[in-house]
Amino acid sequence: MEAFDALMGGFAIALQPTTLMWGFIGCFVGTLVGVLPGIGPALTIALLLPLTYHVPATSMFVMFAGIYYGAAYGGSTTSILLNTPGESAAVVTALEGNKMARSGRAGQALATAAIGRFVAGTIGTLALTFFAPLVVDAALAFGPAEYFSLMVLSLVAVSAVQGLAAPAHLCALAMLMVERAT
Repeated sequence: MEAFDALMGGFAIALQPTTLMWGFIGCFVGTLVGVLPGIGPALTIALLLPLTYHVPATSMFVMFAGIYYGAAYGGSTTSILLNTPGESAAVVTALEGNKMARSGRAGQALATAAIGRFVAGTIGTLALTFFAPLVVDAALAFGPAEYFSLMVLSLVAVSAVQGLAAPAHLCALAMLMVERAT
């Protein structure tokens, strides 16, 4: 129940007019950034980090979230209309969205992308809100043996994906063991 109370307190802060204004600015900037190929939301947020010295932190977090979500939609716009994804997450949208646009259904493709991004973002944010405390508890229970096992698992997974580069992966595993031993 405390997660629900915290969520309601967050909504009370986020629904203030100035915070909503920063959210709108973030969505607008994010949409503009998403349209431009090569400039993603992470770079935009990194460039705008100095604003946190002049604006309250809550407003900046809302603006950064708006940039992220706006860039997701902006990337799908160029994917659908020009078959040029503005960001990496919009590559799949280019496959079907551009076909719809060429057949005269660009509006439907853009609406589907916008609604899909909104629904997925809402579900993801709610899931993060309610499952984050469980993930934190699991992460705090990790000790040195679990971290080492997780690193070995990641090296094995990368090795399985990359194929026959065994000497390089064995070298990386040896460096990992030396690093953990010190």
